[in-house]
Amino acid sequence: MAGKVSSDPNVFLLPDIGEGLQEAEVIRWLVKEGDRVEENQALAEVQTDKALTEIPSPRTGVIARVHGVDGQVMKVHEPFVSYAGGVHAPAAPASPRASAPAPAAAAHAEADADPAPRTEDAGTVVGKMSGELAGMSAAPGRALATPAVRRLARDLAVNIDSVPGTGIGGRVTEKDVRSAASAPPETRATPPAPRPAAPVSSAAPTSAARPVPAARPAPAPIPAGQDTSRVPIRDVRRVIASRLRQSVDRAVHFTVMDEADVSALDALRRKLASASGEKVSFLPFVCQAVCRVLSGAFSAINATVDDDRNEIVLHRSVHLGIATDTDNGLMVPVIRDADRLGVLEVSRQISAIAEAARNRTASRDQLAGSTFTISNVGSHAGRFATPIINYPEVGILAVGRTREGMVTRDGWFRVGQLMPLSLACDHRVVDGATGALALAEIVRLLQSPDQLLAPARQ
Repeated sequence: MAGKVSSDPNVFLLPDIGEGLQEAEVIRWLVKEGDRVEENQALAEVQTDKALTEIPSPRTGVIARVHGVDGQVMKVHEPFVSYAGGVHAPAAPASPRASAPAPAAAAHAEADADPAPRTEDAGTVVGKMSGELAGMSAAPGRALATPAVRRLARDLAVNIDSVPGTGIGGRVTEKDVRSAASAPPETRATPPAPRPAAPVSSAAPTSAARPVPAARPAPAPIPAGQDTSRVPIRDVRRVIASRLRQSVDRAVHFTVMDEADVSALDALRRKLASASGEKVSFLPFVCQAVCRVLSGAFSAINATVDDDRNEIVLHRSVHLGIATDTDNGLMVPVIRDADRLGVLEVSRQISAIAEAARNRTASRDQLAGSTFTISNVGSHAGRFATPIINYPEVGILAVGRTREGMVTRDGWFRVGQLMPLSLACDHRVVDGATGALALAEIVRLLQSPDQLLAPARQ
């Protein structure tokens, strides 16, 4: 077992499931006292830093006590569950072939190195765990898979133990599960009876596309005869509130706004979509323009602030956070090395990470490490905004809804497509003139979009 171990072999401590994290909120217990559990069976779902993951049992045994209740915030290395009975020998460590791959080092620490292509999902749970804690060892007849992939299989009604694994050491990956789910019903393995689960509400559309906004779940009704009702701030909302408070307390916000005539960009976007057969929105082009600006004369905005050391950290690579609105709350999955990707690659990455955020299979690594954030508020409604910086970054761009409007140039006027843009920066790092000039360059690139098809940095 990685990390701290209890002196009592029957007490399992909440493991360190994320680098630097000190606590986790129990979303729901999946076992109760008296239940017999198998090694690697999920004990509970916990929320850490916007990522939802399962804590697997390190051994087979009977649960004598669960040290918490749904909604409780628990500290790392405090008792999580206790097992009944005598001392059990610890499970043998998973073989190297069956271990989950180690999380990649922070991309900005190796900015000059070429990024390794991600040809399939790593299927890892949040944070760093040893093979057995990550759920990567398997009993005979049981698939080798992480808790996140097992949860996806349950959601898609796929019997994961019957799915051939194509990953390292025969592990079952997300791609394997989705392939099995798309198979004809008569060839799909019958899934085991699911355990009771809380209902999952459908996610609102993300910035990857612009469908009609999905209706959100209705708020809890106020009981008859009462004027107020109290709802606890829990789960992702608790993390969001903490992050926003931190940003407002530390960053000194200022916002500049402008509009870009994206008529030519709209024509290019439609041409690219027709040629590729893929749906392409404006957002990937905005990402490309931002990457060019941050990789060029305005690289000072591609930065984060280390307040504890009173330092500004400049980044060579652009790791774009894409603010994604889901029914579980706002999440910011990250496109790493976005400045090395073409527009179609960015479009595909947006779709992939937005889906992972919606179904809550995104790992902590996918939700951390951004150097600049884009928020597509126009995917729902609205024009300009005053976005809150995704601290410790120093800049965020809000993209409003594109609309028809009058465009004037060289004394002539016509009807064009206008895209509202709002750039917020941390005034401690970015001067007002720098922010305004950076936004002007983004506007210029969007109005002359041909160069946006290629990566900003080779």
